Amino acid sequence: MTDLQSTRPTALTSRVPAVDPARLVAELVPPPHFATASFESYVPDPVHPSQAAAVQRLRDAAQAVGRGAGSSWLRRRRTQPEAVYLDGGFGVGKTHLLAALAHAVTAAGHRAAFGTFVEYTNLVGALGFRQTVDALAAHRLVCIDEFELDDPGDTVLMSRLLRELADHGVALAATSNTLPGSLGEGRFAADDFLREIQALAARFDVLRIDGDDYRHRSVEHGEALDDDAVRAALAGRAGATLDDFGALLDHLATVHPSKYGALLDGVTLVGLTGVHGVRKQDVALRLVVLVNRLYDRDVPVLLGGGGTDGLFSEEMRRGGYRKKYYRALSRLGALASEGAALAAATAASTTDAPTTSAPTTSAPPAVGA
Repeated sequence: MTDLQSTRPTALTSRVPAVDPARLVAELVPPPHFATASFESYVPDPVHPSQAAAVQRLRDAAQAVGRGAGSSWLRRRRTQPEAVYLDGGFGVGKTHLLAALAHAVTAAGHRAAFGTFVEYTNLVGALGFRQTVDALAAHRLVCIDEFELDDPGDTVLMSRLLRELADHGVALAATSNTLPGSLGEGRFAADDFLREIQALAARFDVLRIDGDDYRHRSVEHGEALDDDAVRAALAGRAGATLDDFGALLDHLATVHPSKYGALLDGVTLVGLTGVHGVRKQDVALRLVVLVNRLYDRDVPVLLGGGGTDGLFSEEMRRGGYRKKYYRALSRLGALASEGAALAAATAASTTDAPTTSAPTTSAPPAVGA
């Protein structure tokens, strides 16, 4: 087998990951994309003073969490633990700041859990509620990214989970694009669950972070790629995958979202051909989860077909899940920009390659080394 054949793209649809529940707990740490996030590396925009104010408030929170670590469990539960909530638009650095808080607490010698809202609900499904409380209560801080309540059951579940963790003296921090009192709005009969929602809101000190989407400021999403360009850019790249978009969507329905991270183990580049608009809500929400896991892992994406244009319908982008879709489009656009740059580099190297034949004894050039 030649080197080129050995690095032929595999398919995500060929993967059916099995994940031990213990791995779900062990992986509750800031993802690779935010592995080095710190308060120092967050650069506040002077046009939006709320960004600098949020940094200082979270620095204070990290110190408060550290001070509480030496007290007894009984004393901690008698004292209201830290609970901060970062609210703001897409791409203002909320996840960066949440990860920085987790890193600061960990650097001080304390345990901090970091995961998305979906990852915590998946954890309860895998371990059971009581075991989840026991596992998380061993931490000084629990960080919840992308706090969005999608159904009444999740509302009650997360409210109960946070209440029990706070009773154990665990500090809480969360991010969302929706203020706590508005969680669930537009997706279910929020009035029926107002008591639960208000109980959640009352636990948090809300920090509003204003600003522009840095992903839109820093990248150009560009045009969708030709499917042949996607295939060409993947040739010879170790860790690359190639899938038909429709087939991948079908496959995602057979894999629990808690395993989407494991689905990407060892993947360095994802190529998708025949990308088209998604019109079913359940399919679209599974795609959102996959996009988030790709972004967490900094995996560039090559989008063939229609690319991000019309990926989610106008109706979806106006509905109750609109914040999820816009966040996913922002993140996918950034990953697609990286993928398009790789494709352009591949095309340029092919065009600039010598027309003379190489000696038969030489190995094929490494692409994308």
